[in-house]
Amino acid sequence: MSVNAKGPASYFPSIEKTYGQPVQHWLDLIAERGEQPHMQTVGWLKETHGLGHGHANALVAHARATRKGA
Repeated sequence: MSVNAKGPASYFPSIEKTYGQPVQHWLDLIAERGEQPHMQTVGWLKETHGLGHGHANALVAHARATRKGA
């Protein structure tokens, strides 16, 4: 991960440090949710996995942007 990451990816080092899982772990979980609305997925990450709002939102935003660019 680049130290100079921008946007949602700028949260990735903190996410990995705080939750002890690589970012890909979270992106895989998000992918399993399919086309669920953004905020519903954010809420699920918060409630089920204990992520903070900013971290959950950054992961979902990144996952959506990456999927749209694919």
